[in-house]
Amino acid sequence: MRTVRCVAAVVCAFALAGGALAPAASARESRETGRDVIPRLTDDRGRVLTLRGWNVEDKNNRGENALTAITEKHFRDMSARGFNFARLLVFWDDLEPRRGQYSTAYLRKIERILDWAEKYDIHVLIDAHQDVFGPAFGHRGIPEWATRTDGLPFEPNPDDWFSEYFQPAVQRAFTHLYEDPDLQRAQSRMWRVIADRFEDHPAVLGYDLINEPMGELRQGEDLATAARRIERDQITPMHNRLADAVRSVDRDSWVFVEPTPIVGEGVPTGLGKIKDPKVVYAPHFYNAAMEAGADYDPSARWIESYEAAVTAYPKEHGIPVVVGEWGPLNNSLPNMGRFYREALASLNRYSSGWAGYVWCYGGGYCAVDGAGVFRTNKEQTASPYARAVAGRVSSESYDAASRTYRLSYVASARHGVTELALPSRAGDWRVVAEGAAWVVGGRIFAWPGARVSVTVAPRGDLAVNQG
Repeated sequence: MRTVRCVAAVVCAFALAGGALAPAASARESRETGRDVIPRLTDDRGRVLTLRGWNVEDKNNRGENALTAITEKHFRDMSARGFNFARLLVFWDDLEPRRGQYSTAYLRKIERILDWAEKYDIHVLIDAHQDVFGPAFGHRGIPEWATRTDGLPFEPNPDDWFSEYFQPAVQRAFTHLYEDPDLQRAQSRMWRVIADRFEDHPAVLGYDLINEPMGELRQGEDLATAARRIERDQITPMHNRLADAVRSVDRDSWVFVEPTPIVGEGVPTGLGKIKDPKVVYAPHFYNAAMEAGADYDPSARWIESYEAAVTAYPKEHGIPVVVGEWGPLNNSLPNMGRFYREALASLNRYSSGWAGYVWCYGGGYCAVDGAGVFRTNKEQTASPYARAVAGRVSSESYDAASRTYRLSYVASARHGVTELALPSRAGDWRVVAEGAAWVVGGRIFAWPGARVSVTVAPRGDLAVNQG
């Protein structure tokens, strides 16, 4: 969800009407003690994963030029700054421009991007992206041949594209996508094609089944009530159908499911249970007022409300959380430094990771400028962390003021080596491992069952224990 203006007042109004929400548990340690536990994401070796990265996209090019804006440089530069995760936007309208005809050229382009990601040790989430449904409304996503509007009106609003989701034709198109059997089958076939092609690719972590699903409001229905109904009655069955389609060809990758974007205002989701053994809850983290250009307002306690709301669903269903998009447009406003500190602290309390929006070189939402330098405040996203922990995590924390990361875990006999992510050059950091463990570069080796404490700080602040 980017650049919300006229709908901001509506969204804020229903968020306030829902009442204040209490903050969620504030320390990551509580997740590991059995109280209100949100499970951690794991890799194929059973190691506890932490994902830090960015969305990678090319929304402008189509057909022969599709995905050409994404280059190897994206992955090389992200890796150099310690990021290990990319949410790759792909578009159904490019994959299947005519019904039943899948583009082998598009699949090859996706594979080339995945090869770059593998080269730089970056996990990829393949995201079936849509904005305002698709090209029938001037955007990207669901093909025109799969767009049914029943002749309802659509009025473009280029100054506030997100408001176009509330146009009658767009809302009716979602209803048909969710309820028409032939479109249900077509969407499932699309996912079988993707999963069948990439199930064995080492870079693929999972599949985000649909970006920011929306739906049709009923007469007299407020937005919060509509969102919960749509999530419960239409989006939950869709996620289950698509998860089944993926599982028909890929038994191992994670399936990521999203609620409507309305959760961004601290409104709990109405999603039901997704009947799959490897599900990740993947909400987005945007605030309507900030998307409309406002500065961060700490007194509004939006982050606290969001955290309380967004953690309820994964606690209930026992599934990990990865936030698929976040980050304001106007990142240099006076309070944005505080926003990044508080947002990152919140995300790290409950999630297994996140993908900022978006890794590109320039202005707007771009993470870095044309010279590859972090834009104001976005440098805070790059910090040391454990990308994979071979054992049971007891606690972890990051102190932004001292740039010090601490991790405690009990080493496992089965899960191999713990790997750290060290932004910029590994030589910029010093690593201390206490317990029956030793350090080799950014890797921690430990005796099975050992209680290990790791501290990472800028070089010169620590003495390194080499065992």
